[in-house]
Amino acid sequence: MLSIIVPAYNEEQRLPATLDRIREYLDGRDEAYEVLVVDDGSTDSTLSLARSAAEGWPQLQVLALGANEGKGAAVRLGMLRARGEHRVFSDADLSTPIEEVERLRARLHGKCAVAIASRALPESTIAVHQPGRREVMGRTYNRLLRLSALRGLHDTQCGFKAFTAEAAIACFEPLRTLRFGFDAEVLLRARRKGWTVAEVPVRWEHKEDSRVSAMRDSAGVLYDLLRLRFIVRR
Repeated sequence: MLSIIVPAYNEEQRLPATLDRIREYLDGRDEAYEVLVVDDGSTDSTLSLARSAAEGWPQLQVLALGANEGKGAAVRLGMLRARGEHRVFSDADLSTPIEEVERLRARLHGKCAVAIASRALPESTIAVHQPGRREVMGRTYNRLLRLSALRGLHDTQCGFKAFTAEAAIACFEPLRTLRFGFDAEVLLRARRKGWTVAEVPVRWEHKEDSRVSAMRDSAGVLYDLLRLRFIVRR
């Protein structure tokens, strides 16, 4: 079985179309699947829209955090509730098309238990780039990560990652970083377990109305980096 986890915070404008697209793709494949939407304390109609979609879609499960705890918390809940042998989380805007899931899953064998979509590889196709400030912020963050903890990985923040069931449980159950930097902690835990993390080129397109602000989130990014260095030392 394949599990798709979609964390959602105030996504009433984009979530219905995203779920329609995911369902169309998964229904056309000969494999059992489940989709888990995890509402991260939305203040709009995200939760009610997701529950309405689930009424006519048996494979869709809707989970809800009591308050806004962060994307990491939402993905963690979905990963631990999922039942699939492969568990993939995708941003609600589908910046990475759902069709790219098989590129990642094809790498999950042997010692490779985690595959991550990457916008930084030469083979990747970027249809629409991020605004300049956000792109610089992302590159700087990834450069700092390579120096401090995750050597060899060029794009840790793309919101499309695949895990084996074993890796999902081992990496997300002890997760302590629940907001921006959760991806880095998860990947670090995977490497500490001795698993290979595959970086996979994908198609990607920036979508407006991002939940990340280059100015607002800069302090949080630096704080998470410091926390990650502490985890590395331990």
